[in-house]
Amino acid sequence: MNQTRAVKTDSKLEKILAAGHLAVTSECGPPRGSDSDLIKKKAELIKNHVDAINITDNQTSVTRLCSLASCIHLKLMGLEPVLQMVVRDRNRIAIQSDVLGAASFDIRNMLCLSGDHQRFGDSSQGQNVFDLDSMQLIQTVRRMRDEGKFLGGDEIKRPPKLFVGAAANPFADPFEIRVRRLAKKAAAGAEFIQTQCIYNLDRFEEWMKQVRDRGLHEKVYILAGLTPLKSAGMAKYMKNRVPGMDVPDDVVKRMSGVPKEKQPEEGIKICVESVQRLKELEGVAGFHIMAIEWEEKVPEIVEMGGLYPRPNPDAI
Repeated sequence: MNQTRAVKTDSKLEKILAAGHLAVTSECGPPRGSDSDLIKKKAELIKNHVDAINITDNQTSVTRLCSLASCIHLKLMGLEPVLQMVVRDRNRIAIQSDVLGAASFDIRNMLCLSGDHQRFGDSSQGQNVFDLDSMQLIQTVRRMRDEGKFLGGDEIKRPPKLFVGAAANPFADPFEIRVRRLAKKAAAGAEFIQTQCIYNLDRFEEWMKQVRDRGLHEKVYILAGLTPLKSAGMAKYMKNRVPGMDVPDDVVKRMSGVPKEKQPEEGIKICVESVQRLKELEGVAGFHIMAIEWEEKVPEIVEMGGLYPRPNPDAI
């Protein structure tokens, strides 16, 4: 668990992390339509068991209700959203404008991402932008917050107060550069990290050792990403079809070794066991639980993992 650190924003998530508590975040994917009740219902399922809720930004390059509007709906519910923003779809003008839009609703957290290539989504002929890369996005948001200036140098009236995060994949090839990429994101100004889904715990622990050797766990808060498996088929798909994913054979074998109707329960058990093991690992500051279209299971995982009740940030 992290030592107490200074708080730089009004983010409730940052307050919990800075106080040394293990944080818990989760995420919700917006609907493929304009019905805001769908995102609100997902948030209602998990709101009492997490400290903040990520809203994905057209994940897998499929068009959905925008992340910013979805975050506003959560904010109006009294919840703590994390705005995800990808650089695939926006130039620097739109990026800075959307950051100000989030700040105007007092959204306090942002995750800076590259975004999946549009060829994987529903608009494969669309033009990607990538005016900035994800590290430059981190730098941009920190400049807007800390210096109160736009990229062009002009002063911002009422600068954003965003707790700035980024993603990390401890498993992508080549493994040797994974910690160096994390160091670059920390140097760019990332303050918290949410990792790719972890199934190979030994490999993740090896990555975390390298993180600690470089002292990076003292520069950024690292939230370990976990996704419960619904079935053996999902485990095989994640292993064989999802780039950058590391699902060990023994996990696939374990999921395949129980009757089909018991596989969801087994997937939850594996996720809970991962929480219990990793929460004792030095440098892990919390968990990002991504129950894909299975949000109703997040409370169960949090409780069984010994992460409930959640601390009250207003009492810290």
